[in-house]
Amino acid sequence: MENKTVIAVIGCGRIAKNAHFPAFAQMDNVFIKYACDLIEEKAALMKETYGDLIGEVITDYKVALADPEVDAVYVLTPNYAHYTVTMDALKAGKHVFCEKPITVNYALSCEMAEEAEKQGKMLNIGVCNRYNKSVEMLEEMNRNGEFGNIYHVYCSFRSFRSIPGLGGAFTTKSQSGGGVLIDWGVHFLDLILYILGGAKLKTLTCDAYCEMAKDMKSYKYTGMWAEDTADIENGTNDVDDFISGHIRTDKASISFNGAWAQNINQHDMFIDFLGDKCGARLTYGGKFEIYRGDTLETIAPEYDIPDQYLCENRAFVESIKTGIKDRNNIENILESAKLLDGLYVSAEKHQEIAL
Repeated sequence: MENKTVIAVIGCGRIAKNAHFPAFAQMDNVFIKYACDLIEEKAALMKETYGDLIGEVITDYKVALADPEVDAVYVLTPNYAHYTVTMDALKAGKHVFCEKPITVNYALSCEMAEEAEKQGKMLNIGVCNRYNKSVEMLEEMNRNGEFGNIYHVYCSFRSFRSIPGLGGAFTTKSQSGGGVLIDWGVHFLDLILYILGGAKLKTLTCDAYCEMAKDMKSYKYTGMWAEDTADIENGTNDVDDFISGHIRTDKASISFNGAWAQNINQHDMFIDFLGDKCGARLTYGGKFEIYRGDTLETIAPEYDIPDQYLCENRAFVESIKTGIKDRNNIENILESAKLLDGLYVSAEKHQEIAL
């Protein structure tokens, strides 16, 4: 396709349907030659919905990797498949966009980064908040010194009894790599590291709990997204539903609490940036308020928030064309992967660890 980046989408589930395909539909410089899913009906639904934007529906992703017309592959599979599909795609000479988390652990994440460098291909990770307008504005404020010294950041990603797909891939550690920390926490902690300006980790401590659905059959819930993947009768739940920790970096300390499920009926999704000149509270996915120390004003900036999935996809396609690595390149995300790994190690050992 002349002047268009030809891509294959591997995995046509929730994130593909709700985020990436709607973004592709707004881009006139891409053509999805293949929509691939092991469950053919999911890929066929995307073809039915988006028509000529999509070429073929397939169930074997290696068909797309063997096609020399395909420039890039989107890996939108469950976590456990990220490593295998991405490595196969890189070795086939394709650029890759892989959804978060990079994969189930830090060691394999590093292998993916090394393979991308070896092949001379772009490998971007779907930490979409780096392209959220609010995050961009806070990063610029910090870079310009408007906070003064950000000495501490606190974040909360807590909800009331909302474990996803209980008993399925989300709650099976061998497939997901973890629970609420790797699912929700990766977004919060990655955007914090980004706003702080590439903070490097020093020490950390973490406690992780799997308490709310130890008996899955008796678990009561208010809502369960990904319920179509649940297997309460025969499945596994061996991941964290509550997480708490403290992190020291070379720029600021960070503390956090996260819960897929808790017996507090609150949905607290926010991040506080505490600077000696001013502070800010970011509502996750929304806007922020600034609290000035000199005038004691509370300021609520007015601005629009464009689709962050569209922004990150446009940036990925542009990086393929220019050869310039963008903010979501895997090289810029490895510190976040190291952080997740370290937090899980600390929780398992019940002790603080140095990185």
